[in-house]
Amino acid sequence: MSETHIPVALRREVIARAGNRCEYCGMPDDATLVSHEVDHIIAERHQGKTERENLAYACFRCNRLKGSDLTSIDPQTGNITRLFNPRVDKWGEHFRLRGPDGAFIEPLTAIGRTTAMFLEFNDTEWMALRLELLHQSRFAPPMS
Repeated sequence: MSETHIPVALRREVIARAGNRCEYCGMPDDATLVSHEVDHIIAERHQGKTERENLAYACFRCNRLKGSDLTSIDPQTGNITRLFNPRVDKWGEHFRLRGPDGAFIEPLTAIGRTTAMFLEFNDTEWMALRLELLHQSRFAPPMS
């Protein structure tokens, strides 16, 4: 959702670092109809810079849901909580795959709960796609 041009070399570096999957939900970029995008983790409107450490590879859905937001309300505590930041947080510390089929992204922390709720990780259709990708061995959580 950037207004700034991201140089091609930097864009390629961000995509390679992400392993061609969304750094928020883990969706591979070849599994969606709309192309993934390079996201400013801290949006330009909040003084975020177009530099490697402020960029993440995001599926269209996560990028649109996140927008320029940095926080939301933890659904368990009601506290304002920051969203998952793939440059400073490790995915496995905040989320894990669980359920009989492994398609449910279970939040493990306040950041995880807030992000999973805000980015609708466990929407029925998104879970169905994740399940199909798991059956095809094409889905894995983000590498961070």
